[in-house]
Amino acid sequence: MRLTGAVVLVTGASSGIGAAVVRRLARAGSQVVASGRDESRLARLAAETGAATLPTDLSRPHAGRELAERTLARYTRVDVLVNNAGVGWAGPFGGMADALADDLLAVNLRAPIELTRALLPGMCHRGGHLVFVTSIAGRLGVNGEAVYAASKAGLDAFAQSLRLELAGRRVAVSTVVPGVVDTPFFARRGQPYRRRRPRPLPPDRVADAIADAVAGDLAEVYVPRWLRLPVAVRGVLPAVYRRLASRFG
Repeated sequence: MRLTGAVVLVTGASSGIGAAVVRRLARAGSQVVASGRDESRLARLAAETGAATLPTDLSRPHAGRELAERTLARYTRVDVLVNNAGVGWAGPFGGMADALADDLLAVNLRAPIELTRALLPGMCHRGGHLVFVTSIAGRLGVNGEAVYAASKAGLDAFAQSLRLELAGRRVAVSTVVPGVVDTPFFARRGQPYRRRRPRPLPPDRVADAIADAVAGDLAEVYVPRWLRLPVAVRGVLPAVYRRLASRFG
């Protein structure tokens, strides 16, 4: 799909990967609609990029459907949907409050499903592209992030299933699988990133990967690419992977 002139809805655009995607696609000539919770950050992003903004709290019931309706009321179409919004929480599963688990599942899984369901009919008619920003946590599982990993695994499976369902149609589906990215995500999840390796990537790297996925009709992109290796080891040698994961976390 051509990015120039495309109407692109980006969720989670207040900061981090989402804000980087808005900047990247605005430079490519897209008409970007930036959605997020932080209205002041969105306003600054709009002043910088010319993007339209639709402040939204995707943890609310039916927020995904409402965001789709508000976007279509303004532009009548959405050519590309970047499902990027995500929240996390780190700690023992037994210490996680029900409300926090509900919030993660709502933002990370329910809202993308609602948005996709609302926008897909128009895309099937005109053509379009769906992008799902998942996480390596959803491919491998992460100690102390059980619900986050589950929500991203669910999003991953949803995207892969849609890709099969829409084969031969005019709608492409891309899954972007980032590793550790230097964003406010870790501060907001309640636990900073403390490991020396791997080093966090700048969010621009993920934004470039998303733009490449849309322009090149790529089904799956890992950022960085070497993340394919542990996923392959887990698939081919699961017992070896479990031993390594237990040792190195």
